[in-house]
Amino acid sequence: MKIICIGRNYTKHIEELENEKPKEPVIFLKPNSAILLKNHPFVIPPFSNEVHHEIEVLLKINRLGKYIEKKFAHKYYNEISIGIDFTARDLQNKLKEKGLPWEKAKAFDGSAVVGSFFNKNEFNLESLNFQLLKNNKLVQVGNTSNMLWKIDEIIAYVSQFFTLKIGDIIFTGTPAGVSKVNSGDVLLGKLEGKEVFSVNIK
Repeated sequence: MKIICIGRNYTKHIEELENEKPKEPVIFLKPNSAILLKNHPFVIPPFSNEVHHEIEVLLKINRLGKYIEKKFAHKYYNEISIGIDFTARDLQNKLKEKGLPWEKAKAFDGSAVVGSFFNKNEFNLESLNFQLLKNNKLVQVGNTSNMLWKIDEIIAYVSQFFTLKIGDIIFTGTPAGVSKVNSGDVLLGKLEGKEVFSVNIK
């Protein structure tokens, strides 16, 4: 399986990082070794002094697909969740300055928190609320209605470049409110009020 991530999909997050608004989805990948094992803490890597949390809505691909039309995209996933794309922001900024790929800052071991999955039919995907709390303080609030590219558009676009396979996970972008994590922090993710994951930072 592979992890496909969409960057810059919420306007306010683009603004908070002073990035340019893209004309098409920004795509990057994480290897399966990026998935943080269940019940394991996230250990801040030694190569970064500024790892940020980025909560995102996730979807799991359930069938093989290539060049998928938007109108058929809904058939390619049954389950959704939320997770965290941990980002070594200091390293990412250095790489961006040199025009280099982001993988070292985005795809390192343990950089992807994947929460429990739920049947998509339990939710209104056009207006899905999700939140991240850090030490019981609300730090990120998102709603899928604010996405620049919606879920079905993402699937159709991504499938032009990559064959989607059963078990692939798509991270759909983060809203505003990203910030540094520190040892001792506890991150709690909620989807429509349901607690979906909890991660200790070390």
